[in-house]
Amino acid sequence: MTATIRVELPASLCLLAGIPREVEVAISGMATQRTVLDGLEARYPALRGTIRDHTSKLRRPFIRFFACTQDLSHVSPDDPLPPEVVAGAETLLIIGAIAGG
Repeated sequence: MTATIRVELPASLCLLAGIPREVEVAISGMATQRTVLDGLEARYPALRGTIRDHTSKLRRPFIRFFACTQDLSHVSPDDPLPPEVVAGAETLLIIGAIAGG
């Protein structure tokens, strides 16, 4: 199965990579956070290490993933993405979290 996943990125990462706010990533097989991030980093090498750690491939602490009004930040990166994201009706949002008080 092949899917085209729409991904919306934080402005800071778009500026870094020189890409638009929303990009499309083609995925073969099951669409998961891992496969989308693998495809995103392959297509835009400047993003390697910005969303997840180079070695462990774990999500960076101040990065969050959302889709269909659900916070997907703490689910397994190998869980399937919501069907609406796979169908292209919704985007996978990658958001830079803000800390402070």
